[in-house]
Amino acid sequence: MAGAEQAAGRGPGAGPLLLEVRHHGPGSARAVRAALDAARPRVVLIEGPPEADALVPLAAEEGMRPPVALLAHAVDEPGRSAFWPLAGFSPEWVAIRWALRHDVPARFIDLPAAHTLAWQREDTGTPEEHTGTPEEGSAPEGEGAPEGEGAQAAPVGDGVRVDPLAALAEAAGYDDPERWWEDVVEHRGMGDGDPYAPFLVLEEAMGALRETYGSGGHDRDLVREAYMRLQVRAAVREFGEDVAVVCGAWHVPALRRKATVAADRSLLKGLPKVRTDMTWVPWTHRRLARSGGYGAGIDSPGWYAHLFAAPDRPVERWLTKVAGLLREEDRIVSSAHVIEAVRLAETLAAMRGRPLPGLSETTDAVRAVMCEGSDVPLALVRDRLVVGDVLGEVPESAPAVPLQRDLARLQRRLRLKPEASERELELDLRGETDAGRSRLLHRLRLLGVGWGEPAASRGSTGTFRETWRLRWEPELSVRVAEAGVWGTTVLAAATAKAEADAVGAGALAEVTGLAEQCLLAGLPDALPVVMRVLADRAALDADVGHLAQALPALVRSLRYGDVRGTDTAALAGVAAGLAERIFVALPPACAVLDADAAEEMRRHVNAVHTAVGLLGDTPMAGHGDLPARWHGVLGVLSGRDTVPGVVRGRAVRLLLDDGEIEQERAARLMGLALSPGTPPADAAAWIEGFVGGGGGMLLVHDERLLALVDDWLTGVPAEAFTDVLPLLRRTFSAYEPGVRRSLGELVRRGPRQGGGPAGVPAAGPPGFGADLDRERADAVLPVLRLLLGLGPDGTGAGTAVEKRSGEELAAVAG
Repeated sequence: MAGAEQAAGRGPGAGPLLLEVRHHGPGSARAVRAALDAARPRVVLIEGPPEADALVPLAAEEGMRPPVALLAHAVDEPGRSAFWPLAGFSPEWVAIRWALRHDVPARFIDLPAAHTLAWQREDTGTPEEHTGTPEEGSAPEGEGAPEGEGAQAAPVGDGVRVDPLAALAEAAGYDDPERWWEDVVEHRGMGDGDPYAPFLVLEEAMGALRETYGSGGHDRDLVREAYMRLQVRAAVREFGEDVAVVCGAWHVPALRRKATVAADRSLLKGLPKVRTDMTWVPWTHRRLARSGGYGAGIDSPGWYAHLFAAPDRPVERWLTKVAGLLREEDRIVSSAHVIEAVRLAETLAAMRGRPLPGLSETTDAVRAVMCEGSDVPLALVRDRLVVGDVLGEVPESAPAVPLQRDLARLQRRLRLKPEASERELELDLRGETDAGRSRLLHRLRLLGVGWGEPAASRGSTGTFRETWRLRWEPELSVRVAEAGVWGTTVLAAATAKAEADAVGAGALAEVTGLAEQCLLAGLPDALPVVMRVLADRAALDADVGHLAQALPALVRSLRYGDVRGTDTAALAGVAAGLAERIFVALPPACAVLDADAAEEMRRHVNAVHTAVGLLGDTPMAGHGDLPARWHGVLGVLSGRDTVPGVVRGRAVRLLLDDGEIEQERAARLMGLALSPGTPPADAAAWIEGFVGGGGGMLLVHDERLLALVDDWLTGVPAEAFTDVLPLLRRTFSAYEPGVRRSLGELVRRGPRQGGGPAGVPAAGPPGFGADLDRERADAVLPVLRLLLGLGPDGTGAGTAVEKRSGEELAAVAG
């Protein structure tokens, strides 16, 4: 080590070798590897939580593939966790692998995660208040601190937050810190030649910044650095001076600074602490990107991984990758395109004064040469290559809660591998494998592990079909660990969680929704508890709105139960009893409502109507004909003046759609609702209830109803017109453009003359009679026969004279 120190310009006894890095920097990673090869230290100290020391050997196992992350979570506080991500091009990962290959101890020396997670609690309050934003780490990289699930930025006091990379880039005349870093580090071959020179330069720059800005607004870094100094001292006592430290460049001046042990320990006195567990979890390149929400991230992890892995000619190899991707998307990209793009990228770098083409030059070359100036395919290149969907792997020997192991077993059995990229999964529930996949995904959703989200199916709409949108995010590993408190298997944990949620539910609709989830997830042991709570809540809840919200989920459960083979007899009885209570309570509840309450009640009526329609197909012993009773309720609603117009109009429309009343009856009710004695606002609300939600085609095909609406609208007083216009616009703007166009044409032409049902008049354009004049219409038939070449009876060819007359007529017409 003494020779290494002299080569670094520090001389014997200068202390441990400090290797300042940029986290997730491929240039820093290469330089660290070169420096460790030259120095051959006896121990490698790495910025990171010391609780992870026992996990270091796992990095050498075959099943460990970066990107990965160290995960710490508070055992007693679900929702409180933090990540320390590592990519294959991260200097810390390179240092760990070097130590394992050379049988050298590797230890983490940052502040323990127990304190870091406790700081989160102080910053964000209770676990339920977590926001999911990352904790900002120390400069320059911002990556030294973990990514916290719910952590927020540390308070900065009176300091000013400093981004040292941005400060150095600005001093060098750059407006982009990433571009500056590429030019001075990535493209200068950091680690080539003298392995220590790059670190001396960075340390000098960071020393100047620390003198100017102090802690840079990151006051907690002072505490972290005190802990790191104590760990470095302990390592020096154990191993002598042969100690290498890999840490963020911002910390190196602080670690070099002389401070007493007592002063450092005083900074650590009284720190809050929580009980933590730690393990390795898979990470993704997308989560390394800043756009993914990781405050320690980089803009282009895929590009950095390429720079680290490319042995030579990185630009040529990169543009070849881009060409391959575009060819997969059926774009015509030849070898000539690649050659020309390389030339253009190199020319742009020379014009911009850069040592080698960077990401901006290669991107500009791809846009101009391979994408014909379009940014659309360029967005694909950024998504797939510049960022990428690389998902790391961890070995099975990594510590995990029993629930995680059971989930991994189910994923293998059901052939449902976690993937970082989003994909759609179509399930046919009639097959055992797909049914098992559906149950697993629903159970995980109940546990708060949102691996899959239900999506609208593009195929069959039957209940035996399900479509899921799957995407595995690293933080789901936290959710699985937290869900382990409910049980050791997915089935047991979901059952216990459903039972607890039922007992703690605050609204009746929550319980019915939970019953639906139990059926979808296949939790027969939880269903009795949920049903008991549901029956108790339904018996005590007198709010018709709550009852109406609860019924649809129950009915859906009955329908799902058929295809999933679940016994739903208990649900059927509860659903029927709930429907009967709604039938009794709904008419009184609809009286004297304001506009907002009336609109909400209309939604309840719609939901109950759909639910009762499905219940009509289900045997309901002892409950009579539920659809017929519901139609009676709608009849009562349609005729009561105390019921808001939007509800009355909707009731009439539902009865008409079900064939319970004739169109003449519907037109008569509309005529009464739109009579001159009805206030314009009430009449507009009735129209909204009647024709809203797809009623446009009804008006297109029944011009009598359209004429009633048209006559009423033209008769609205000017002073009331501005009040009813928003209601009407909201109603008619929901129609398809073709429907609106047809209605406009009908109104412009005017409806047919003649009396409508019940003597409703409908004036037509001048010159048209009240009815069809058949005598005048028949007079044109001979000419039509001649034009069409038909006989007098309209079935055969006409005579030669008739044909000739037809030809003459055609000539005249021509």
